[in-house]
Parts: sequence; structure tokens; C-alpha cells
Amino acid sequence: MTEAGAGRRRAESPARHTIDEILDAARLGVERIEPAALPDLIELGAHVIDIRTAATREPEGHLPGATVIDRLVLEWRLDPSSAHRMDGGPEHDDTIVVVCNEGYYSSLAARDLRDLGFENATDLVGGFRAYSEAGLPTEAEATRVVV
Repeated sequence: MTEAGAGRRRAESPARHTIDEILDAARLGVERIEPAALPDLIELGAHVIDIRTAATREPEGHLPGATVIDRLVLEWRLDPSSAHRMDGGPEHDDTIVVVCNEGYYSSLAARDLRDLGFENATDLVGGFRAYSEAGLPTEAEATRVVV
């Protein structure tokens, strides 16, 4: 190795995991929400955050009462210390239910919100598609969109 190369040694590589291992770790000890329980949680004041893309929301429908937030800006819109926090966002002790298409991406997003201190962040088992297949109400338009 050259002198210049010695100065550019890479730090130790992080451990490698499969996506199933990462999902299992994200869900460990978390009570995920079944679709049938979501309307009652909304009634009790839970913040439902829909992180699906417009390409899936528009043809499939919207969750009544949910706030649509792009996954790319989710943490900035919810973090109480962020200059880019949305108006009326959840506090650290509020219940947050993240929803994606099928309940995978939302598990990772909820994990990231728990890392921000939102202890009661979880996600919807099976995502929007399981909710819809259960015959639960959907709407043609989003209740609230935060950009």
C-alpha cells in the first residue's frame, strides 16, 4: 500500500443484515396496529401518517383523517425541534401510526420516529392495502397533505 493509500483506509465495515432482519429489529417490542383497530385510534386522537406515494394514493384512495407526508421529509415535519415542523404535529407522547402500501416501509419509518423520541410510533399491519381489503372506509381525497 502506498503512503497516500494508508491514510485513506476505510473504517471497519458495519455488520451486514438482510432486510428481514432489519424489519424484525424495527418491529421488536412494538405493538403494530391491525386495520380494524385504526378507526378507533383515530377517534382517540392518534396521528395517522400516510407515507405512500401519490402514484399509489390517487388510484387506491385515502385514509380518512390521515395526514399525507412524503417519506423523504417525514422526520423534519414531525420533530418538535425542527424549523420545518408541520403545524399541529404530534408531541413525543402522542400515538403515531405510519401507513404505507403493505406495512413494510412504514415499519422502518416508525422505527426512525421512535429514534426521534416518539415512543408511541408504530405502523399498520398490512398497510393501506390490508385496510382497504378489510372493507374499511376510504376517501377519494386526502384529509391533509403536508409538503
